[in-house]
Amino acid sequence: MNTEELTAWLRLSLTDGVGNDAAQRLLAQFGSPEAVFEQPASALREVVSSAQADALLEPPLTLEMQLALTQHWLAQNHAACERAVWCLGDAQYPAALLQLNDPPLMLYAQGQLSWPLPPAVAVVGSRNPTPQGAQTAEQLSEALARAGLCVVSGLALGVDGAAHRGALQSGSGTHVQSTPMLRTIAVVGTGLDRVYPRQHHALAQAITQHGWLLSEYPLGTPPLAHHFPRRNRLIAALGQGTLVVEAALQSGSLITAHLALELGREVMAIPGSIHAP
Repeated sequence: MNTEELTAWLRLSLTDGVGNDAAQRLLAQFGSPEAVFEQPASALREVVSSAQADALLEPPLTLEMQLALTQHWLAQNHAACERAVWCLGDAQYPAALLQLNDPPLMLYAQGQLSWPLPPAVAVVGSRNPTPQGAQTAEQLSEALARAGLCVVSGLALGVDGAAHRGALQSGSGTHVQSTPMLRTIAVVGTGLDRVYPRQHHALAQAITQHGWLLSEYPLGTPPLAHHFPRRNRLIAALGQGTLVVEAALQSGSLITAHLALELGREVMAIPGSIHAP
């Protein structure tokens, strides 16, 4: 992607009040982000609201900074750990995400990006699991990865971290696989130039050696609370099924489970102790 294309995609994604749904309508009508910004206000208002059309006429204040950040980040791409920005319509864009009503316009990706995405299963659960729950999540994720499934989770503390660690362990010991396989994907709620929580910095690095880090959020995005429930739709969409390991009634894990059901995916749960809420 050249500078002009990247600038146009960033401008479209950063424009206040223009979400994925409106952006998709604009792309369907005009063909590309560059073409969107060549349109007069009257043409834009036929596709989006007047307020959205007005917003599209002015470049976002953060556009130049975001372009510089993204280009600098992409410049650090190398064979051992690739970096890329996948835009809606790119060949590398995960096809499963297109089943969402609002697939991300842009995906920031880091890791073994040339490895194909095998069938995947999402593993989610409590940030404060019981020792049994954490052990179960890790053991099952290791077994799933050894069976050829990619384990998708959110890099959070608790079950997420256990799921990623288990999947990474699937390539060790006597079960080393003869061909490279994408073992795990972490879908995060920050920009990919940040790791949250900080305790998972080493885990994130390990994931890039055997899987992908994915984010729909621009570089520099901090860990904002409302981003994490939203990224759960990507976790649900990437997995052919979602496995829940210990989750409270009001939790992001059950949000992911409900989203998976809406997408027609399998939803599974680990039976726990009769004494556990």
